[in-house]
Amino acid sequence: MTAPTTSTTTPVAPPPTTGRVQLALNVSDLEASVAFYSAMFGVEPHKRRPGYANFAIAEPPLKLVLLETSEATRGTGTTGALNHLGVEVASAEAVLAARARFTDAGLAAFDENDTTCCYALQDKVWVHDPAGAPWEVYTVKDENPAEARPATASLGILGDGACCTSAASDGAASDGAASDTAASNSAASNSATSNSTASGTAARADSDAAPTAQACCS
Repeated sequence: MTAPTTSTTTPVAPPPTTGRVQLALNVSDLEASVAFYSAMFGVEPHKRRPGYANFAIAEPPLKLVLLETSEATRGTGTTGALNHLGVEVASAEAVLAARARFTDAGLAAFDENDTTCCYALQDKVWVHDPAGAPWEVYTVKDENPAEARPATASLGILGDGACCTSAASDGAASDGAASDTAASNSAASNSATSNSTASGTAARADSDAAPTAQACCS
């Protein structure tokens, strides 16, 4: 009699009924990373998009997100590996409950409702731990929205290594350049009042042109 075969494939987890931890990693070689984590967890990706993959793993309960970036950003070993952390929950109500818990605890939080990022429609709330590591509590409302956008679709609130292209960093650099310009013009204004007036006008123009902060992704 033939012995029954035992499957080593980990089943893909359905949307969580309670919650599961999310680990978002930067990778410089998406294809090699997908092959590695498929072998490690015994499951194929739940979603594949350009520069992006995620795994919905049932055991252990885990949402693993891979975000392709440059070798310089990723580095080697653990350096540059972490993009952000999160908890995927079953409903928008659970996101609101997390938001209320953060508020009651006095934590600074940032809301994103009906945001389309990482090729899914989501509600989420962000907090940072004492060392600045970003955590999101989020729910997926639509896996395939009509206007799906990549992980780089909106402005990162995560700091260096964030999954989104950080227009916030660009804005900070622009503000820094404007500050340098204002300082230079201020020095020049000591000898020429007309330069001081031009400096004030330029500074106001730079301020008006600064990008508006929005938020990111999972």
